[in-house]
Amino acid sequence: MARRFVTLDVFTEAPFSGNPLAVVLEAEGLDGAAMQRIAREFNLSETVFVLPPDEPRRRARLRIFTPARELPFAGHPTIGTAVLLALQDGRAGLADASAFGLEEEIGVISCVVETRANGGRARFTLPVMPEYRGEAPAREALAAALGLSASDIGFGLHVPSRHGIGHGFTFVPVATGAALDAATVDPAGLAALETVDSLYLYAVDPEGIGHRYLARMFAPHLGVPEDPATGSAAAAFAGVMMQFEPLGDGTHDVAITQGVAMGRPSAIGVQLTIASGALRTVEISGSAVVVTEGTLHA
Repeated sequence: MARRFVTLDVFTEAPFSGNPLAVVLEAEGLDGAAMQRIAREFNLSETVFVLPPDEPRRRARLRIFTPARELPFAGHPTIGTAVLLALQDGRAGLADASAFGLEEEIGVISCVVETRANGGRARFTLPVMPEYRGEAPAREALAAALGLSASDIGFGLHVPSRHGIGHGFTFVPVATGAALDAATVDPAGLAALETVDSLYLYAVDPEGIGHRYLARMFAPHLGVPEDPATGSAAAAFAGVMMQFEPLGDGTHDVAITQGVAMGRPSAIGVQLTIASGALRTVEISGSAVVVTEGTLHA
């Protein structure tokens, strides 16, 4: 059966940067095993399959696969697919924004999209809050897995931590941008860690004002040696901010730059709303641009 597919670059306004995404439209009739094979064929960080929604008033149901397995939620597939569906609805260049719900395993994700000629910008609100996932591995073990020194790990109040939304991440604060650039995954050190979380490294952006960070993400167990932009990790990073930053009630904006070491710079926006000392909402935002369109014979 011939099925349309589109690839987009996500968390960027320019082609050939950001995080590439494949979106398979009209995915009815494909089972999970077939979707996994197709995702392995595209061999991108994630491939999305668009299905009719369970609830007609929502726009679509999404299934998301890495080359190795299915995910209950991912950020750059949500942003990219939301932009693509708004374009498919004929909204390219319209002045007003479109709003709709996307069904993913973690729940219904509310999206708002503003389009332009060949892409657009989307933001979505999480249906659940980040979860604390327990103690992180010792900094010495993390340093060994990342080719760093133990003294490279940690800054300010930040120490390694584990948080997740659907998928879990071990967040590793890195003291300097130079150490962040130097990090590499050592297979033996990675195997020695007591968790199989993806490793999300972050450092303060020395050129930024406010809550601005540089990041890298390694997930070889998902078939993703390094990811140019990780929206699900950015969403879970809200839990890191709540744990280590003295944030008061109100709205707080966080800017994350990822993918620079890969030559695919990506810009991810995170907005936290705090009330009575508790995290109430998390919103992720970013741009996407269409790169290719074609036909999948599967």
